[in-house]
Amino acid sequence: MKNIFKPILTLLLAVSVVSCEDESNLMFLNESADFAITSPTSGSSVVLTPDNPSNPALTLTWEKADFGTPTSIDYTVEAAKGGTDFTNPVVVTSTNSTLATLTVEELNGVAANAGLDPFVESALELRIKATVGTTGELPKYSNVITYLITPYTTELPKLAVPGNHQGWDPPTAPRLAASAFGETDYEGYVWLDGEYKFVAPNASGAFAWGNTDYGDDGTFSNVLLETGEVNCNNTAGYYLVKANTTTLTYSATPTSWAITGAATPNGWPDPAPDHDMTYNPTTKKWEITIALTAGEFKFRANNGWTINLGADNDGDGSMDYGGPNLSIATAGTYTVTLDLSNPRAYTYNVQ
Repeated sequence: MKNIFKPILTLLLAVSVVSCEDESNLMFLNESADFAITSPTSGSSVVLTPDNPSNPALTLTWEKADFGTPTSIDYTVEAAKGGTDFTNPVVVTSTNSTLATLTVEELNGVAANAGLDPFVESALELRIKATVGTTGELPKYSNVITYLITPYTTELPKLAVPGNHQGWDPPTAPRLAASAFGETDYEGYVWLDGEYKFVAPNASGAFAWGNTDYGDDGTFSNVLLETGEVNCNNTAGYYLVKANTTTLTYSATPTSWAITGAATPNGWPDPAPDHDMTYNPTTKKWEITIALTAGEFKFRANNGWTINLGADNDGDGSMDYGGPNLSIATAGTYTVTLDLSNPRAYTYNVQ
């Protein structure tokens, strides 16, 4: 019997020691008192613009949390769309100090992740979570403040163009882009081969069947019909495609691209012919290898000036219709490519 009781006694003593240690830890780390965000005041507002993305947009300060003993405290700034009760909080930043500063770009990203609509003033709720220890024990929260934010987006609204040319798959379909956020004048260049439709993104930005879609109204006179049963239809070719979901109109202009200008062997056109480029369906670019001299050139479609592209004169990252002439500094044989596959972000390369 003595031999049986010894292990049991040892086990009870061990449990007792562990229990005492756990109890002393719990007594050592008392529940913290409430702590508050000291700035900014709730209801403050800011309008964000992409002009100076690195400028400070929000500086948060708060009281130090009290855990009843000197200890390192980890603070996590959390944000949520107003009225969601932090169901899915966005982690803004973590720090050991009682101050956090966000730039315009960082705060705009937080607003987007929280689901705030661009260019509309909306409420973003902010709170601070305080924890201690490597496992984030005893989380405590500050008061919640409301910060009114008008965020922005630099991404242009888009439509997908699924159809016979790519297997009727909206997620992988070519895109058209509007000229700016809030506009509905979509355009882009698409290789078409028969029937197609236009598909809008859903609330999360995904393109899929079941979203709002547009087809022809059945007259084939460039009139769109929302959720129309009749597909648009064009013969095989490379098209400048436009669609306006407000005026419910669309167009598909066939294009064949060329390089022309003083730098080319034929010089400027009219009557000299352009130097035709070849469309590469793998790279989705127009290409030509050509001997060029030092001088100016441009790209134009269909051997005319109605559709022509020159330099990016407004700094938006896209070649401009009717833009300034491009130039070659040194004579040589070059491979010239024209990439129109990214709507409203048209680029070229000479190498």
